[in-house]
Amino acid sequence: MSSEDQYGGTGQTRTRLPDSPADPYGPTRRTPRTSRSLITVVGVVVLLIAAIAFANQGPDTPTSSPTGTTPSTSSTNPTGTTPVTGKNGAIPRGFAHDEQGAQSAAANYAVALGSDGMFNPARRHAIVDAIADEGSRTKLQAGFDADYSAGLLSQIGLTKDGLAPTGSTFVNRTVPAGTKVKNFAGEAASVDVWCIGMFGLTGEKSTRPVTSGWFTISLTLKWNGSDWKVVESSQKDGPTPVTGDNPVSTSDEIGSAVTEFGGFTYAR
Repeated sequence: MSSEDQYGGTGQTRTRLPDSPADPYGPTRRTPRTSRSLITVVGVVVLLIAAIAFANQGPDTPTSSPTGTTPSTSSTNPTGTTPVTGKNGAIPRGFAHDEQGAQSAAANYAVALGSDGMFNPARRHAIVDAIADEGSRTKLQAGFDADYSAGLLSQIGLTKDGLAPTGSTFVNRTVPAGTKVKNFAGEAASVDVWCIGMFGLTGEKSTRPVTSGWFTISLTLKWNGSDWKVVESSQKDGPTPVTGDNPVSTSDEIGSAVTEFGGFTYAR
């Protein structure tokens, strides 16, 4: 997805003509040097005063708080109450016990739940073990095992271990675009994660070429005393922007990009 910058213009070329020359037969006029020197000195002083004033300016502060549902100007800036330094396997852990921490946890968990690891039984169990609340772990494992059945994998063209056929690359990657807290009660939170994802198989003979799609993952989280953990998860399509007019890349280009560009964890 990309937006296209457009630059307008009249399409005309303007030609600047030189000023008319002074009368070659008249007396030569010379501008007094004192005037030029005075203008130069005044200009330097003005610039110096402006530079001092600019340097002493404090950071801009909003004159009023955002109203309604309009996001604040900092809503898209990277944030982090406390850096997340711990990991449970490949998944960050140790999120802050507040709304921002719940959003960070939900974004990270959405990346894990939307990865190709979910198609491999061993990796799927490890992911769910890392993010699930203890009281919901068995239920979540059973639900995901049913979702990622051998029949589904065969239909996609994968082996029972979630591997792509020889000569192909399986792509399943999720990138969060934003998060929204629906409910927060200190020990529990409901967070929506708006995502864009890529899914499919590269290769000339692939019947499922890699496509992109937009969806929202809804997570119910519980604070277990040291971190946020998943109690329930669901997914729905959209919101989906208008598709851009970028030319579609070849299967080889997509396969190379997925291999060369590593995915991210998403701790805010």
